[in-house]
Amino acid sequence: MKARTVRTAADIGRRRFLRAAGAAAAWAAIPARVRAAPSAKLLDTRIISHDDAYHGWPTLARRANGDLLLVCSGGREGHICPFGRVDLMVSKDHGATWGYPRVLLDSDTDDRDAGVLETAKGTLLVTTFTSQAYEPYLAKAAARPAGDPAAWPAEKLARWNAAHTRLDADGRKAELGTWMIRSTDGGRTWSPRYDSIVNSPHGPAQLVDGRLLYAGKKLWADPKRVGVCESRDDGATWTWLAEIPARPGDDFGAYHELHAVEAAPGGRIVVQIRNHNKTDAQETIQTESDDGGRTWSVPHAIGVWGLPSHLLRLRDGRLLMTYGHRRAPLGNQARVSADGGRTWSGAIPVSADGTSSDLGYPSTVELADGTLLTAWYETVKGRDRAVLRQAAWTLEA
Repeated sequence: MKARTVRTAADIGRRRFLRAAGAAAAWAAIPARVRAAPSAKLLDTRIISHDDAYHGWPTLARRANGDLLLVCSGGREGHICPFGRVDLMVSKDHGATWGYPRVLLDSDTDDRDAGVLETAKGTLLVTTFTSQAYEPYLAKAAARPAGDPAAWPAEKLARWNAAHTRLDADGRKAELGTWMIRSTDGGRTWSPRYDSIVNSPHGPAQLVDGRLLYAGKKLWADPKRVGVCESRDDGATWTWLAEIPARPGDDFGAYHELHAVEAAPGGRIVVQIRNHNKTDAQETIQTESDDGGRTWSVPHAIGVWGLPSHLLRLRDGRLLMTYGHRRAPLGNQARVSADGGRTWSGAIPVSADGTSSDLGYPSTVELADGTLLTAWYETVKGRDRAVLRQAAWTLEA
């Protein structure tokens, strides 16, 4: 991929990238267990959204044929609303251009975080979950008296009510779930949605032994569970495999948005967790399995403030984690491990020009030439609604 000169005010250029790299080292004290960050070079950063809807929580995947897939929650009015759907965009030129989004799933309530994976057999799996988090906002808006300065415009209130009343209360409750859809023909046709047992933003991982492993949280169920499911039939069905233990003193329910990677073929599996406990609050913490996912270590800190994380094994065997960073410098960061996740490098800024904390959920693919492509969502200056952005960059060997 050729380097491009980026001239839009919303996008970060090379000089700002280098300044951010220096700032990242200055503002954070690096724990002893964290290694020095390898050098990185930014090639291009730009907005890739095609419309003015709010786009959230994307996942990027590279197919065996080189095509890139990006799924997200599209068609939205904001971070919380009843209009979310699952959109898919495809790039056939390594991210230089993206096709117009295709709607894969649009239920009668809000479809959120979208993950995507191509399995070893070429099957495509897309994940999402349904939510009614918008309901308190709608109820509060409906209760405001006429003349209240905070009252919504009549057309907005009518639009939200129209979406809300597509289902009655029982129907809305029944609609809640963690979902997956499946394509065995390269994305031309898709199955009906089915239960994936757990959810996490970036979906399941492929293991070398042929199994699929989905680390996530069991939502809308009592009791809620955090752990891993497996599929032995290429994602068609899923079974519960193991629970991830809670660290002493932690609230099990404060673990969210997991992602897994096989650190070496047939070897250790690493899962990272969004942590909202008081200890290591808003850090990414980590657990490992040395027996194929059947048992897991007690989660532990890795010295990374920021979340949630996406994990990728690079062709040279190193692990790459990318995650949102919602304090100065606002943006997205990456870290590298050369020892299977036992230690991680210092922070590598992927973007550092954020204008609000409404950003993140980056995921990364490695292109054929070794270039890394990272995609995320972000509210940028001059836009009313969050957009999709991508950065092409390289990492020192």
